[in-house]
Amino acid sequence: MARILYDLCGIDERLRFSPYCWRVRLALAHKGLDVETRPWRFTDKAALAFADHDRVPVLVDGDEVVTDSYAILRYLDATYPRAPLLGEGAAEARARFFKHYAERALAPAMMRTIIMDLFNAIHPDDRPYFRESRERRFGRTLEEFHSPAKGLAQLDAALAPLRGHLDEAEFLDGAAPGGADYLVFGFFMWARCVSSADLVSNADPVHAWRERMLDQHGGLGREAPRITDIAGAYR
Repeated sequence: MARILYDLCGIDERLRFSPYCWRVRLALAHKGLDVETRPWRFTDKAALAFADHDRVPVLVDGDEVVTDSYAILRYLDATYPRAPLLGEGAAEARARFFKHYAERALAPAMMRTIIMDLFNAIHPDDRPYFRESRERRFGRTLEEFHSPAKGLAQLDAALAPLRGHLDEAEFLDGAAPGGADYLVFGFFMWARCVSSADLVSNADPVHAWRERMLDQHGGLGREAPRITDIAGAYR
């Protein structure tokens, strides 16, 4: 049976922007595992009913159905131990730190910077759901939440730990990328796919790391369609 990943898409099925799905796509590539990606939209809840879940990523691997990006990475390590992603014990605890760091420090700053670009990249049928759910979460309209100046300042401060680490190593996991890199880089792919905003300067060691990550696994990230590649979608 084919390995299948249900993957969030936007205004065009080629536009795949979920940071959590990107974590899994990169992890599968790291393991050398083939996968068929199936486009999924925010409001297509029925398509995931078989998984008893209402959001992506959802990985179907034979008879196994796994949800949640971090759980999928753990599943991949347990099932396909070659080229480990997270490790065990202290190594896995370190990876879990990067998971929370990316989700709680980087993602909010990026969201504030790119929220309106993200909204425009979403399929029109999904925009009412996205607006209602995010405005309820933020306690304000998308337009009021959107503040690139504040978002970039917040992101600049949040990136300080990465800069320190990347001054000493090529990747977060050392000489080669691993689970920590994918857990963080998924959010940079999210921003790259839906927006042309410059999040970091060319002189920043985080920028150099991002460029190296884009070239991993045959340029999987660099070759991914962006909103600027979708005719008539970018404005």
